[in-house]
Amino acid sequence: MKFSTREDIEAPIDHVFAQMSDFDAFQRRAMRRGGQVKRLDDGPIKTGSDWDIAFSYRGKDRRLYAELTEYEPPYQYVVVAGSDGLTITTQVELVALSRGRTRIAIGMDLRAKSLTARLLLQSMKLAKGKLAKRFKARVVEHAEDIEDAYRKSV
Repeated sequence: MKFSTREDIEAPIDHVFAQMSDFDAFQRRAMRRGGQVKRLDDGPIKTGSDWDIAFSYRGKDRRLYAELTEYEPPYQYVVVAGSDGLTITTQVELVALSRGRTRIAIGMDLRAKSLTARLLLQSMKLAKGKLAKRFKARVVEHAEDIEDAYRKSV
């Protein structure tokens, strides 16, 4: 199952990429929502950086292993995460439309590798419209936060 969206942001590509790849901020956000995130490598973010993530979903404790498989600042990165027979590939691409305007394209691809994961994806497919709207709304909210942060810094 795939989700994707695009959004234009009134900020330069370097600023947008810095915000979109602020993995420490993502980690803090997940922890505020009750998840536990632990980075497994040290040093700067690079291809091969990985995380161990634990959270509760639908009343069950879940665990994810996420790895940054592609990292090309300031244009794109890809994170592949796996859990209990489910693989989630998230791709973030940025294109400079002008000096002060950037387009982000975010795509998520969920694939099942087990019967349990297939059942989960099947139930998600029934609510795909609602989930796609939520996905788009989160991306729009994040884009607005990036624009606001850029305006404040200028």
